[in-house]
Formats: sequence, structure tokens, C-alpha cells
Amino acid sequence: MKLDKPVIGGPCWTELGTSDLEAAKSFYTRLFGWRTETDPRQEAGGYTMAHLGDAAVAALSPLYQESQPVAWNVSFRVADVDATAAQAEASGATVLVGPMDVFDVGRFAVVLDPAGAAFQLWQARAFPGAGLFNAPGTLGWVELMTRAPDRAVAFYRALLGWSVNASEHYTQWGIDGADFGGMVTMDEKFPPEVPSHWLPYFAVTDVDAVADNTVHADGSVLMDPTSLPGGRRIALLRDPQGAVFGVYRSPDDAD
Repeated sequence: MKLDKPVIGGPCWTELGTSDLEAAKSFYTRLFGWRTETDPRQEAGGYTMAHLGDAAVAALSPLYQESQPVAWNVSFRVADVDATAAQAEASGATVLVGPMDVFDVGRFAVVLDPAGAAFQLWQARAFPGAGLFNAPGTLGWVELMTRAPDRAVAFYRALLGWSVNASEHYTQWGIDGADFGGMVTMDEKFPPEVPSHWLPYFAVTDVDAVADNTVHADGSVLMDPTSLPGGRRIALLRDPQGAVFGVYRSPDDAD
């Protein structure tokens, strides 16, 4: 993506809710080279930060509610969580959690958009979000999978002020034209039980090798490594607990 730091309206963080925290820590450390640190405070509930060097790049946590699926979640930075959550509700969304404070680091809410895709809103205090984007092992793109593309464009444009770069084949989201993500329309090829959802993509140096390593670590490949127009290569993967995520290599990353 064309953003290199968290900005208002843009993606600022991604975190995994998993049924087996220790297994997930082992899997992603092997895959991306992360160093993980679990918050020792009881009230943190096992929340674990993943780092590359000194930069926080993602988080992993246990499931906090019985209804919470094993999944990666995407957070978008806002200036005022309470006002944005209220606006989302007025536009047909559902606020599932919050708004609420997270220690002294920020304030957040979990929202279902009008088509049912979950995302998070983050109002930064001590913690602005990811310290590194687009480098191998870090967040580099976010993608909305939705059954209601027209409604999604209207909703997110009004809520978060996104620019929309739409072609015949793909719609890209941006902040003032700096694209950070896209949208895929879920058609009949998607099982009806799969809800609309947000999907993070992590940058890697070798998509094929990461796909192979995923299988060797008891994960699975949902979409084989594929080259796209323009030179980007991507794959969709699933970790051993069932969370889906994407990986990509941009032609700009070539040696």
C-alpha cells in the first residue's frame, strides 16, 4: 500500500483472535520471523504483540467471547471512536463492542458493516498503530470481501473519507488517492455460510516459499500463488486454527 504509517481513516493495525494462542505464536513466528511478547497483566487477557526489530507489526490474542470467530481483524484509525461508531450505527452498521478504553494506549470499538463484515475503529493515545508497513512480515494491504459492493462503497466513503479507485475488475480504497486496500465481490463461488469479511495481506519476499512453509506447519493453501497483472504475486493461506490471511510480493520489491 502507499501508506507508510497510520493515518486518520487508514488501516493502522491487524490482530488475530485464535483458539490456540501458543500454537499461533509458533506458526507466525516461523512464517514471518516475528518476535512475540505477551502482556503479563491479567486484565490484558493474554494479548500478545508481534514485533520485527523494534517495530510492533501485529497482535495475537485468545478468543474473548464464545461467538468470536477464529479470524484476523483489521483496525482503522479515527480521531473520535465514539462519534465514528455512532455515525456507523446511523448508517446501518452494528456496534458489537465498545467504544471502550484500552488502558492508556487508545480507545476502540468493533463494528459490523451493513453487509456483516467486522472491522475495528482505533482512537490512538499512547499507541498509534503498526510501526512498520509494507516490509516483509508486515501488513501491506487490506481487502474487503463483500456481498454488497455498492453499499460498501457508500458506507466506507462516508464513514472514513476514503477515495475510491474503481476499474472493471477491482475497486481500490485510498486516503486522498494513496491506495491501501481493495474490495472483492463475493459471488456464487463463495460458500453461502462465509460472511462478508476483511482480510489482511502481509508482504513477503517469496510467496511460493511462504505457501510451502504454511503447509509444512500444518496450515493450508486456499489459493495457490498467482501472478496478477502488473507483476504482483499473491496467495491466500489458512493457519492451523482456521484463520485466513493473504501474502503478496510486489514487483517493486524485486531484488
